[in-house]
Amino acid sequence: MASYNNSHDDDDIFQQPLWKNLNILCVVIHSIAFVLGVIGNGLIIFITGFRMKKTVNIIWFLNLAIADFTFTFFLPLRITYLAMSLHWPFGEAMCKLNSSLAFVNFYASIYLLMVISIDRCISVLCPAWAQNHRNPRCASFVALGVWILALVLSSPEIHFKKTTEDNNQTYCYSHYSHDEKQAEVTFRDIIISRFIFAFAIPFLVILICYGTIVLRLRRVRSVQSSKPFKVITAVIVAFFICWLPYHVFSFLELQFHKDPTQKWIPLIGVPLATSLGVMNSCLNPILYVFMGHDFKERLKHSILAAFETVFAENGRHNTTQTKAKSSVDLDAQDL
Repeated sequence: MASYNNSHDDDDIFQQPLWKNLNILCVVIHSIAFVLGVIGNGLIIFITGFRMKKTVNIIWFLNLAIADFTFTFFLPLRITYLAMSLHWPFGEAMCKLNSSLAFVNFYASIYLLMVISIDRCISVLCPAWAQNHRNPRCASFVALGVWILALVLSSPEIHFKKTTEDNNQTYCYSHYSHDEKQAEVTFRDIIISRFIFAFAIPFLVILICYGTIVLRLRRVRSVQSSKPFKVITAVIVAFFICWLPYHVFSFLELQFHKDPTQKWIPLIGVPLATSLGVMNSCLNPILYVFMGHDFKERLKHSILAAFETVFAENGRHNTTQTKAKSSVDLDAQDL
């Protein structure tokens, strides 16, 4: 996902056993992500979109699933590209579309997680205000805003993504400028802006929100909220574990262009980091399964009922709660 103005003068590298084995590994990882991502996220879309009443939680998880499903659905294009030793047979339009969809998912996922964190924080700090103003219609507008922002932030991929032919091989790559110095400057700016908008800002907001939530929940000693809280926390942690290496190797790739001897960075590090990021799109349904409230118990009756417990709103899955619970406790259960 990160490279610029590839000249492909070192095509002999692509024939080396190490690169071939790495390429096979990437194909396997992408294939697993495709199967698990399409099935898992498709099931989440079916349940949240057609089987459950629309709530704020449902809006968030439905949009997360749509982002991941769309990305994994188009993975066969990238799998074919890797399997054919970086030959792109689908044309320049699909080259632009495939890369753009990847980054739309990338930005939509992280900003949806940021919005969820803000929503949780408001629900815990201002339960009365949240009860009066927090509704599915507002959540839908916020989600729409996230998608528009993701499209804007991923628009450089539409502009810069090109195809080129070399030795009967068609490559899909980022071409920033015919001038090598200008291309390097543009590539550096893209990497820095991507790190700021897709990692630094969302991560800072999420840390502040969850730090505030933890302090508040410790103060009220809410025990009921632990499991729902763990679900979204696991989703956020998984996202950053999967995508942090990508940002690290993107910065290292800048160094590669200053020191051409470091060919392992774009040829080994970047593909592996990208493959790890790809796996994130199939992880969320798995996390819902293993961390959902009462999932194993509900699974005995119905897989749909089991998944529904993951997305339940305040106390819906716990009918034995007493009315004496504080408003903070009730809102905390929506975490």
